[in-house]
Amino acid sequence: MPFGKVIFFNRKSKFGFIKDNEENANYYVSEKQLIDRIEDGDEVEFEVRDAARGKEAIRVRKITKTSL
Repeated sequence: MPFGKVIFFNRKSKFGFIKDNEENANYYVSEKQLIDRIEDGDEVEFEVRDAARGKEAIRVRKITKTSL
């Protein structure tokens, strides 16, 4: 599972972007794909899937010190 950082998430618009730590790629994320509530700057783990407009993050989970 990739790890990354939330670079932007707009709760009102229900979408944002995550930057992958290894690939250095940015992935779109929809609120529908969140397991945990996320905010800008949060460290997360996620899966990637192909979508109509490119790759997107799914099953996004916030990383806490206890989950490492």
